[in-house]
Amino acid sequence: MDYHTNALAEALERLSTGSFMPAIVARMGETASTANGDFQKTVLAEIPAFSESRNPRLLPDLAEHGAEQTREIMRLLRGGSVEDFAFVCDYAERRADQRFPLEATLHAYRCGHKVFAGWLRQAMLEAISSSVDARQSVASAADFAMEFTNAVSTISASAYVSQIRLLAEVAGDRRSELLAILLDGYDESDGRVAEILHDAGFLEGRQSFCVALAQSIDPAEMLNPIRARRLADAIDETLQGLSTRRLIDLRDNKVTIICSDICRVSGWTVPQIDLAGRLTAELAVVGTAALIGVSNDALSTSQIPTAHREAQLALELADVTQRVTQFSEVPMQRLILHLAGDEFQRVLPAWTGDFLAADTKGRGALVATLRAYADVDMNALRAAERLKVHPNTIYTRFQKILDITGLEARSYNALTELLLVADCGRRSSIGRSERGRAAD
Repeated sequence: MDYHTNALAEALERLSTGSFMPAIVARMGETASTANGDFQKTVLAEIPAFSESRNPRLLPDLAEHGAEQTREIMRLLRGGSVEDFAFVCDYAERRADQRFPLEATLHAYRCGHKVFAGWLRQAMLEAISSSVDARQSVASAADFAMEFTNAVSTISASAYVSQIRLLAEVAGDRRSELLAILLDGYDESDGRVAEILHDAGFLEGRQSFCVALAQSIDPAEMLNPIRARRLADAIDETLQGLSTRRLIDLRDNKVTIICSDICRVSGWTVPQIDLAGRLTAELAVVGTAALIGVSNDALSTSQIPTAHREAQLALELADVTQRVTQFSEVPMQRLILHLAGDEFQRVLPAWTGDFLAADTKGRGALVATLRAYADVDMNALRAAERLKVHPNTIYTRFQKILDITGLEARSYNALTELLLVADCGRRSSIGRSERGRAAD
């Protein structure tokens, strides 16, 4: 930016040395309104974004900005010094606030260069009688016009980008605050919190909510801000087609998503509680590098902390075989084993090791028999059909299980205990192998 303003000051110094400058400026003042009109016409003719925009302030601002540029050019030619171009910064910040494309704004300055350079050149040709002086001045004017355009374009781009970054930081702070309020719970009597939620649309009536959490298959990648943000952006893009309000941000090294949608048209209609299913279907296309957990539907903001816990549990149970796991689809037995964790493993029966060893030696036949027996409502003949073995084989295996554990598998309570121990033992062995691979 300093380079362009210095170059503009040098070009201005070369241009303003002649004694005919007052006459040129006077002539330019007479035709300034025409130059302003030509600027707006040229911009509208060459840049569709200006005429297609529905922003009611865009065209009046464009006309005023053209007039600001002509006034600044004339001030400089009257002997004024190159200053900070505050009017350019203000204009760029307004365009950034309105999310008007930066490339369209910079193209407008290029249009301005053509118009204002011609305006200055014509005034010189009319004010200078000597053809030699006119040629020299026109060359200096061309340099001045180019440096003026370079300066305002550079300053405008810098101010625009800075404002966009500031808006992104503010939006990020607002998202973080909203997530903290919704996920951690809040005091309904807190007026400030109520105002924040109301402004964000979370206190509108007849809504359902759903929470989803996502992370890379390699959790260490979530510690890299760029990679974590890339995953958040990819999920946000994936959910563009989902007609719901959504809040997406990074929290606790996970991509956190809160979706909300109208769950009933009025108080008399049946709730349409399908948000979690719709969200799960959309997230299924995110990619193979992510694991995602989705909560059940929540019917009020007060239930969002519970939904967050459900999403966390679903994420913990997600794996490469089921990358997107919906909490409602997790079997209760698997959930109980997961929640019990190490505490349950510490109170396993003494026969657990012998039972699992025998099952491993038999290539999983003992546990497979128990599962088949449970799946067919404890019918030994149907279990034999499912396993494609003779019914006597089923009874032989039951006897072996009885010899090892002292439990009669044909009893409901014993069968339940045996299956729990089998699942817990499998989970424990998987955990040990994963820790071994991590150590390697």
